[in-house]
Amino acid sequence: TVTSGDGLYKDTYETGRYVYKGANPNNYITFNNELWRIISVESDNTLKIMKKDKLSNRYFDSHGYRDSTSNGAGGTYCAQDSCGCNAWMASDNFVNGSKSGTVLKDAELNTYLNDNIVGAKSYYNILTDTAKGLIQKHTWGIGAVKYNNTDLAAQIASENSIIWTGNVGLISISDFLRANTNTTNCGNFSLNNANYSTCKTTNYLVSASGYYLAISPYASNTCAMFLIGSGGNVSDDGAGSGMRGVLPVVYLTSNIILKGQGTETNPYIIN
Repeated sequence: TVTSGDGLYKDTYETGRYVYKGANPNNYITFNNELWRIISVESDNTLKIMKKDKLSNRYFDSHGYRDSTSNGAGGTYCAQDSCGCNAWMASDNFVNGSKSGTVLKDAELNTYLNDNIVGAKSYYNILTDTAKGLIQKHTWGIGAVKYNNTDLAAQIASENSIIWTGNVGLISISDFLRANTNTTNCGNFSLNNANYSTCKTTNYLVSASGYYLAISPYASNTCAMFLIGSGGNVSDDGAGSGMRGVLPVVYLTSNIILKGQGTETNPYIIN
C-alpha cells in the first residue's frame, strides 16, 4: 500500500477495504482473455475489477421496457416517469428519497449483463467457463446519490442502503470518486464537478473514449442515471434517453494468486 502517488490505498470510508487511486496505478489484470483494472481489494479479500474497454453502447433501461409507457410491466416505481427506470433490480418496495414503489423486473442492462438462460446472448453467457469460475457472486450498493452532494461518507451510506446480490454490475459514483488521489480538490461529488478539468488528471477511471454508465440512480428521481464523463465530470441522463458506454464490473473470488507487475504491458495474471 501507499500514502501518496499512484497505487493501492487503505480506504478511509470502509474498514478492511483497499482502493486503487491515481492517474495510472499498476492495477491491470488479465481476465476473460482481456485487460481489466482492479478497483479495490474488499474486506472479504475479493477483488472488484472493471473491464478496460467498453462494450457496445446500450440503454440502462430503454423507453417502454419498464417506465410509464410499458403498460404496467415495470411496477409503480417505474411508472412515475416515461424516460426509462433507474432501479437496478426488482423490488417489492424500492425507495429513492421522495420516490418509492414496486419494481416488477430488473433493469434491462442488469438482465443483459447477468442473464444465465441457456442460449441467451447475455454478457455473462459469452464469458469463458474459466472466467465464470473465478467470479464471486457479491453484494452491491445500488442506493441513490444526491447530485453535487458534499458528503462522501453520507453518499456511501446512501448507496449501501439498498443491496443487490449478483455476478455482473457497474461501478458506483463513490467508486469513481474514491479513485482520485487529489482529495483536496476532488474528494466529493461537488468538488469533483467544480474542478473536473483538474480531477481527470488524477483518476484512472476517467475514460478517454466518452461517457459510461454508473449503477447509482439519481436521488428522488425514478428516471435519471449517472454517467462518468471523459472530461472527468459526473453528469446525468434518463435511463432510456440514450445508449451509453458499458464497462462491466465483477468480483473475483478470494482464493486466487496473482503474478505479474500490474502494468499494462505486464498485467497481473491469475494463477
